[in-house]
Amino acid sequence: MTASKPVLHPRATELVDEFTAWRHHLHAHPETAFEEKLTSAFVAEKLQSFGLEVKTGIAKTGVVATLKGKGGAGKRIGLRADMDALDIHETTNLPYASQHPGKMHACGHDGHMTMLLGAAKILAENPDFTGTVDFIFQPAEENEGGGRDMVEEGLFDSHPVDAVYGMHNWPGRDVGTMAMQAGPMMASYDIFEINIDGRGCHAAMPHLGRDPITAAGQVLLALQTIPARNVNPLQSAVISPTQMLAGDTWNVIPETATLRGTVRTFDPAVQDMVEDRLKTVADATARAFECTARMMYQRRYPATINSEAETAIALDAATQVIGADQIDTSPEPSMASEDFAFMLNAKPGSYVWLGNGPTDGNCLLHNSAYNFNDAAIPYGVSYWISLVKQALAA
Repeated sequence: MTASKPVLHPRATELVDEFTAWRHHLHAHPETAFEEKLTSAFVAEKLQSFGLEVKTGIAKTGVVATLKGKGGAGKRIGLRADMDALDIHETTNLPYASQHPGKMHACGHDGHMTMLLGAAKILAENPDFTGTVDFIFQPAEENEGGGRDMVEEGLFDSHPVDAVYGMHNWPGRDVGTMAMQAGPMMASYDIFEINIDGRGCHAAMPHLGRDPITAAGQVLLALQTIPARNVNPLQSAVISPTQMLAGDTWNVIPETATLRGTVRTFDPAVQDMVEDRLKTVADATARAFECTARMMYQRRYPATINSEAETAIALDAATQVIGADQIDTSPEPSMASEDFAFMLNAKPGSYVWLGNGPTDGNCLLHNSAYNFNDAAIPYGVSYWISLVKQALAA
């Protein structure tokens, strides 16, 4: 089958050099969670230059710009891009590589901002739609829940959208392709810490102590029985211990050993069960070794769940740009997480993936050699414009 020829917005291709320059500037000046002051100022200045009404300071560094269509009152939608970078030392050696040591746009948020700014510029030139668009630039997507903070600070009270939409670049999918579906797209993100308390003693006399390291090792193995034996095989759960901390020297059995890690699920019922089983398994296993277990469990991000109607609108919009044959409508959901979920918990909407090209060369998300693919910019800009026209059709 011959692939559909993309129908990119003409201004998205005409202005691609300008948009690329924006992206390179943002890439060179990465800022991490809630510290995006230079980034926020750059975004706000661009939005104001387009003639939009701009509000700053939401969740510290968040920016929202509003554009009203020429068709008058109608529906109101929000389009969201994330702004923060990661604490990674960049190794790309690009001419526009990070100028902030130890910080890097390794997840493509520089590209996300650029594509939404580009769409805002073009739509502002000719707002031929009925209704209102809010362009939401969110801080602190990585780990710190800036999406939650924007919602809690009244984002949707001051900007009462009927629906909200998000997009993320996806390495491993070809440029000019997209993926979306109603239902789960990204997993929830929980963290845990289990402290195993024993009795410290000389390493040559272990019988006099209660070894928390041995107990922690058994807890580590026992945790993997939860997804294997407690979760329905047709559902999903991942428990990943990522840290094991204990002891200070060679000849001392310590008092305490600590396990830390993350849990990923899609279904709140599975999430509840996993949290309960973690505590039970840790407690019972530790007691078998005459130790005790203390657990801290935090639910950081909920699962990202797309609504039916809004995903249908997103699909129509994407089809207008790249053709139905370039859209994967049954992608395998990712066990990674996304704090856009907080916005989807407050409003119906849809979160889609935009192809970023092969993983060789630009590597993977959160990799020190990653670089957003500039060839994807006109596709993302055109999708946003098409989405506005589809969601706010006159």
